[in-house]
Amino acid sequence: MIMQIHELRPKNKTKKEKRTGRGGKRGTYCGRGVKGQKARAGRKMPPIIRELIKSYPKLRGYKFSPLKKCFVINVSLLDKAFTDKEKVTPKTLIKKGILPKGKKYPVKILGRGNTKKQFQVEDCLVSKSAKDIIEKAGGSIDH
Repeated sequence: MIMQIHELRPKNKTKKEKRTGRGGKRGTYCGRGVKGQKARAGRKMPPIIRELIKSYPKLRGYKFSPLKKCFVINVSLLDKAFTDKEKVTPKTLIKKGILPKGKKYPVKILGRGNTKKQFQVEDCLVSKSAKDIIEKAGGSIDH
């Protein structure tokens, strides 16, 4: 059988969604009639669900989660604190008194300053410039 033009149907709905309470055709009473219990606002869900919703905090505004906090250390500080061919890890940084005890944020090494010491950097984030400086001096970076 061949489909004919009068048998075609649109893929999407032609009827628009009912938007109540916004003026125009469905303003003021919004299709609820006038007065009476069913015309009034509130209590359209079971009380148990309503109590759960009321217990959540009302947070307003734009939700933005900032980047994770990082302890930032420059190469010049490593040059002063560490000797040649010494390991640089978060634990050794705490022992040297560069990082505070107890707080567990990732450590990032930035490239301000110079060094000629060969560091072995482990478990630290390293910027591109710091990586170049450390590798030029003969150091290594392990993640």
